[in-house]
Amino acid sequence: MKNILYVGNKLSKHGINVTSIETLGPLLEQSGFKVIYTSSVKNIFFRIIDMIFTLIFNVKRIDFILIDTYSTSAYWYAVIISSLSKLFRIKYVLILRGGNLPSRLSSNPNSMNFILNNSICNCVPSKYLYTSFMNAGISKLKYIPNNLDIKQYDFKKREVFFPKILWVRAFEKIYNPEMAFRVFAGLKEKYSNASFCMIGPFKGISEQSVRDLSVKYEIEVEITGALKKSEWILKSTDYDIFINTTFVDNTPISVMEAMALGLPVISTNVGGIPYLLDDKNDAILVESNDVKQMVDSIVNIIENPSLGINLTLKARKKVEQFDWEIVKNQWKEILK
Repeated sequence: MKNILYVGNKLSKHGINVTSIETLGPLLEQSGFKVIYTSSVKNIFFRIIDMIFTLIFNVKRIDFILIDTYSTSAYWYAVIISSLSKLFRIKYVLILRGGNLPSRLSSNPNSMNFILNNSICNCVPSKYLYTSFMNAGISKLKYIPNNLDIKQYDFKKREVFFPKILWVRAFEKIYNPEMAFRVFAGLKEKYSNASFCMIGPFKGISEQSVRDLSVKYEIEVEITGALKKSEWILKSTDYDIFINTTFVDNTPISVMEAMALGLPVISTNVGGIPYLLDDKNDAILVESNDVKQMVDSIVNIIENPSLGINLTLKARKKVEQFDWEIVKNQWKEILK
């Protein structure tokens, strides 16, 4: 049995959205690996300290280290843990998740090249990042898509679509939640019975600031904060259209989940999104921050339900290719 130290943000107990460390890790355990996790400490400074001490404490029994690698402040724990892995001669695998990581090649070339060149594999969950790093001359790249345990997601086949809108993301500026308010305000002008729900933790934007937006745009919005996956999946059955409003993106799990659940997806066409979604085939893409285009796209689905039905059937078929039963063999190949 191989022992894996999985390094990432395991923060759902603090009301933060579940990240891949809490989905991929248990699936690796089911596949016969022993997984040690770090870290669930909320404060980023103390989280890094916890990661360091967990590595040192387990150094003699670790076969591999998996490192979720992001592009914002969490990038630096990947640098630190990669450096320690090299010092202790432990093989490590980077999982490149941050949508802005290619910009790190320009802003932090030395640290980026160090961590990428010393890993045994640079796993990329999006074709967008794979293409970006390949064009930059990075080696040891392997595309392994974000995975879903597809049996957890019951597909709801909708025959008609009502103006019932769902948004699931962390409340951060890069995810542009204000656009979602503006979209719903525009939709409300046409459909007085429209309803809107926003689900996600408050990170860079406070809860009060979010609620102030509903006052600003004079609309009623259900704002739940973070929910457990089972809770938001259940809640999704009350809604008919999923919107994704981000400025920056990679391969968002919430969008993949919406596709699996039978919600037609309308998303901004940014970052890795066009590598995940095929415009007018399994989703609808609009320009970044284009409120009118997104409102018009919602109206088009409502007034042409055959469009929504077609999008959702093709979307479900696509995400079934990301099922763990298919993806797990790729991980086994790396970690064997």
